[in-house]
Amino acid sequence: MTRNRLAEESSPYLLQHADNPVHWWAWGPEALAEAKRTGKPILLSVGYSACHWCHVMAHESFEDEVTAGVMNDHFVNIKVDREERPDIDAIYMSALHRLGQQGGWPLTMFLDSDARPFWGGTYFPKHPMYGRPGFADVLLKISDIYRNEPDKVTGNAEALVDAITPKPGDGDGPAVTDQILHEVTQRLAQVIDPIHGGITGAPKFPQWSFFWLLWRGAIRYRNEPAKTAVIKTLERIAQGGIYDHLGGGFARYSVDELWLVPHFEKMLYDNALLIDLMTEVFRETQSPLLKARVAETVDWLAREMIVDGGGFASALDADSEGEEGKFYVWTAGEIASVLGAEDAAFFNAAYDVSPDGNWEGHTILNRLKWDGLPPAEDETRLAGLRAKLLKARARRVRPGWDDKVLADWNGLMIGALARAGSVFDHASWVTMARRAFTFVEQKMTVSGRLIHSVRNGTGHSPGTATDYANMIWAALRLYQATGEIAYLNQAVTWESVLDAHYWAGSSSGGYFTAADDTRDVIVRLKSAHDDATPSANATMMSNLCVLGTLSGDARYAQRAEEIMRAFSGDIARNLAGHTGLLSAAIDLLSPQLLVLVRGKDEHETDLQSVLHGLSVPGAVEIQVNGRVDEAGPPAVRGKSTVDGKSAVYACLGPQCALPVTVAAELRRLVSNFRVVE
Repeated sequence: MTRNRLAEESSPYLLQHADNPVHWWAWGPEALAEAKRTGKPILLSVGYSACHWCHVMAHESFEDEVTAGVMNDHFVNIKVDREERPDIDAIYMSALHRLGQQGGWPLTMFLDSDARPFWGGTYFPKHPMYGRPGFADVLLKISDIYRNEPDKVTGNAEALVDAITPKPGDGDGPAVTDQILHEVTQRLAQVIDPIHGGITGAPKFPQWSFFWLLWRGAIRYRNEPAKTAVIKTLERIAQGGIYDHLGGGFARYSVDELWLVPHFEKMLYDNALLIDLMTEVFRETQSPLLKARVAETVDWLAREMIVDGGGFASALDADSEGEEGKFYVWTAGEIASVLGAEDAAFFNAAYDVSPDGNWEGHTILNRLKWDGLPPAEDETRLAGLRAKLLKARARRVRPGWDDKVLADWNGLMIGALARAGSVFDHASWVTMARRAFTFVEQKMTVSGRLIHSVRNGTGHSPGTATDYANMIWAALRLYQATGEIAYLNQAVTWESVLDAHYWAGSSSGGYFTAADDTRDVIVRLKSAHDDATPSANATMMSNLCVLGTLSGDARYAQRAEEIMRAFSGDIARNLAGHTGLLSAAIDLLSPQLLVLVRGKDEHETDLQSVLHGLSVPGAVEIQVNGRVDEAGPPAVRGKSTVDGKSAVYACLGPQCALPVTVAAELRRLVSNFRVVE
């Protein structure tokens, strides 16, 4: 009988482990039943396909016959792809945090036969090093405790499950006001590295929720230091080694404070969120650098990240040929062999290439010594040289491609492309977003419910609240970009499903991560804490405000207020950990609507240029042709051209200013409309 049961799975990460001598099970009732049958504890190993240290632990321990033998003798071994089952990952990562550990992947947790965690860690080396015990020693110690100290195991398991179970009564914090948000903006701006951008220190992550709040606060409260901090951060990211200067796209984070040395994996969600933030900041700055990076990253997306049918793949690995970053780095000799001596010298001066390299004897291409783009003539020459190097790089062994499609990450990219396509006037980007949206609608929906993950037509992971939140966000962005009411209707439908199966109830409020009919989770978590991606509750607050603004239905705003109250205690205890929710609070305090009604006149382009040339973060922005009839949402109905001229309607909540037909007047109106004194 086959002892390793992963060969029939669809997840690329699980398939990476299908040949291990470990007797792996996938997460499911059969694996849990095996633990009960044998009386063995569960070793739960959680990771993802692009995770470098997951690969290291796999090579050291899971591919090693001796270590695998210890695992097989003493444990029921379960492997989980955190991207395929984020609900499972979140439960056990929360438990690890309760144990006082920082967390990360690979996640290594030890569970009892009821799947309750009682101890864990992250990466364990095969032999003692890095101040960590050897993995086999850990396994034998845990197995001994499980057999001989059952009361200790039970006590730990009960305490951890209780600690991670959501409790009612957390909604006891003060209301979030503009005064609080103004003060938070000032405080957050002070922790930004004034030289390199990002939060001071290393490693550095492009934390969208943090910088989205900082940007919104900068605009709303006229906070120039906050604005400068966000611009500096994005410019450094755009010039650093975290950006792939040949192929486009951003790596997940930088291990140093300079944004020079990336953790080389490229994740769909990071690129979606950076496209979105750079697009919004571009509107204010008109930065050619940000415009170029958005376009280059969308080109990378179109070239390397679309699966059959139009959905977006999840990630590119950090490793190739067993080495992190090997695909992306260069030596001076390699560059000279492709470009020739003269062009290589020109290129090397622009991209920090030296004989000794800037990382482990190799060069990570970057432009950190430069501000902005080079002069047009130089940029044209460099573009040709980059194309030659990209062609040469394509002959290398490529990093692994995780081609599973995740509904929540696709939602982020769809929403980002819809907005960027409108702002930069790239209809093809909106078309790309529409195709991905159709993919999710048609291939990731079963009996009216979203599933979380699909690969090669196969998917069974239950949808999470984040899947619905992000796809609602995508639908609302596509409605704003296209004016097609079907997208708005789909957002309303998904919001109803989310309310029916994920809402925590009037006594506590907020959305659970897992649905009420997800049977294989020991706890239904509920959180609005910041993570690498926005929380479902933060995203839904903004979504509900948009739905309320468009429909005039007060229940949407009421539900958003209930979310805010549900987490008010958490916010009071940890303001900096809830920047996504605080950002969404601005939508609740000040829902904003901008409607451009296009006529057949020369003013349309001028008005559109004003709207795309000022950042109004969080505003609902719609463009329509002529008068909107009863088929449109209530907020847009009745708005029409003025004497045949294009006009813009600006509304704060239920109050709308008179329509504006002159660009200069519109600029003054929007500049005042977006701030609070």
